[in-house]
Amino acid sequence: MGVIEGISTLLLFGVAMPLKYLANMPLAVRIAGSVHGGLFVCLAVMLLMAISKVPISRKMAVLGFVAAILPFGPFIYDRWLVRATEGQEP
Repeated sequence: MGVIEGISTLLLFGVAMPLKYLANMPLAVRIAGSVHGGLFVCLAVMLLMAISKVPISRKMAVLGFVAAILPFGPFIYDRWLVRATEGQEP
């Protein structure tokens, strides 16, 4: 989910915002921003669920929230999370 949310951030910043400001197409930001916002909420819910279901520590969940706010953060967090959980039973 983090990678999908990260891609939506890059599309918002790299495609929709230039379309808004350079091509006078504000609808691009409205659509991409809405999709990105929905994906961010889904990611937040999944991180909260992961605290009790996976389980991950609260610290790891907070780092996930922080990473979701930063551009490229979800990609870095996802790699870190995979490395941190390698060898653990699913």
